[in-house]
Amino acid sequence: MGLDETWISLLLMVGTMMLVGGCRKLTRRQVHSRRLHPRTFLLELFATFQICACTNELRLLANVQPKPHVALTLTYVFTVLHGLTLTGSTCNPCGTLQQILDGGISVKQGGLKIGAQFAGAVLARIYMHRIWSMGIIKVHSEALAEGCCNPIQTTETQAFCIELLFSTVFQLTILQFEAVKPRLRVHLIALLITMLVYGGGNLTGAIFNPALAFSLHASCFHDKFWDYSLVYWMAPSLGSVLVAIVWGEILPLIF
Repeated sequence: MGLDETWISLLLMVGTMMLVGGCRKLTRRQVHSRRLHPRTFLLELFATFQICACTNELRLLANVQPKPHVALTLTYVFTVLHGLTLTGSTCNPCGTLQQILDGGISVKQGGLKIGAQFAGAVLARIYMHRIWSMGIIKVHSEALAEGCCNPIQTTETQAFCIELLFSTVFQLTILQFEAVKPRLRVHLIALLITMLVYGGGNLTGAIFNPALAFSLHASCFHDKFWDYSLVYWMAPSLGSVLVAIVWGEILPLIF
């Protein structure tokens, strides 16, 4: 990908973030409900849409030279931007599941959020495919025609263990960072995600987010549903259960 194409791709992601920012602001102003269910659903949908849409586009920049420095830098920068612009949203079904298990939110509210997250993931995929179909840059046409770009470059067992480990580490760290000032916490979380992507991105993509995994690799779920469900849905979900046990039952006994 040339420099001009890279800038077009970056502008597309920034434009998407601005669009989502406008939608979230409008939702807060115009959507009023005693139980806040419509507002919660829409805010979570838009937030997940932003992350999934930007990550779909960011994935195309993985081969920009020098590798992997550019891709990792962009991962860090856009993770910081997501953290600053999507305050209050989870954007990850596993994070929502962990909140349910901890009793932070009700099952009904958690189910609403998870539904919104998958809806946002699907809409993001449709949105990006519509943009890619315009053929603005060469990599868009290539991405549209590639079908299932298999991110699993190891055995299913190892991939399951990697996504389980990364999900557990990520969610435990998020809980540990709750006492940190928000502005600093955003950078610490971005650094953690960048490190995980560097450590396992070449093996599984280091996704540890079921909604994001579906948005990125929906065609792979169609071709190898059980394998991908096990690695990208079951493994991170099991990580949420482990986090709830460790954080809620084991650590209080130790400390």
